[in-house]
Amino acid sequence: MPIAEQGYTHWGGRFVERRVPWGPITRLGVRMAFKRKFFKLAFALSFMPAVVFAAGIYVSERLEDFQFMFKGRPGSTSFLEVNPLYFKSYFAGDFLLFMLVMMMVLGGAGLIADDLRSNSLQLYFARPIRKRDYLAGKLATAGAFVLLFTLAPGVLFILLKIVFAGSFKILTAYPWIPAAVVLDSLLLATFFSAYTLLISSLSKNRRYAAVLLFLGYLFSDLFFGIFYGIFHNPAFCLLSIKANLQQVAAALFRVPPAFDVPWLYSLLVLAAIVAASAAVLARKTRGVEVIK
Repeated sequence: MPIAEQGYTHWGGRFVERRVPWGPITRLGVRMAFKRKFFKLAFALSFMPAVVFAAGIYVSERLEDFQFMFKGRPGSTSFLEVNPLYFKSYFAGDFLLFMLVMMMVLGGAGLIADDLRSNSLQLYFARPIRKRDYLAGKLATAGAFVLLFTLAPGVLFILLKIVFAGSFKILTAYPWIPAAVVLDSLLLATFFSAYTLLISSLSKNRRYAAVLLFLGYLFSDLFFGIFYGIFHNPAFCLLSIKANLQQVAAALFRVPPAFDVPWLYSLLVLAAIVAASAAVLARKTRGVEVIK
């Protein structure tokens, strides 16, 4: 009995252009992040600063109801004044930045590393997906989490202040706050997304990538502390990822920076890391792209 062998059959369908071709990559990345161990805990803890600052806005407008908390301590309510410094304290707070790093460590370290380990780049590019669509999906995965804890709370703080105060005084007194909220949120999302993908692309093991991601942030601040303690030169703040983010945030919200160093230098350092990420990703994510 003869055996019929079926060869390659040309596909007779047609490509469907999607407006957001990287959307499925982002949705998959978000779902996978929530399946990682301890990510849900880090995600929940990251809401704490937003809850505390939102409560502070309410208390600032109802001080007469909370006098018992500040009785005998004149001037102790100054930290509740909702001004640009209040917003900067949230966006550049040590705890928030640390929790953003932890979310990247737990949920983003494998974004590129897992694909490199399983050699799945060819599978991505064997479909009508370009390299920029692939990278956009990965960047959006990390950026979505950052924006959730920066842009969303920032807008919420402004709305709460307007509602509780019953006026638009905060916008008339500080008209640059909405723009600063948007720009700083985009800065944090862009930097942390690029930084996460940069580290993730350096290893095929997501655990190694997670360790490198965390140590990179930690040691940058540790080296700054060591050199600053020895030489007392504020320029060493440029070694610290956290300090650079705080310097730029201070400039955007128009408050005095922690260190007497031009904020543009800090912005250039962050931009250099993003540029390095783009260069490394362009080399690491090579594949056979389908030409239609």
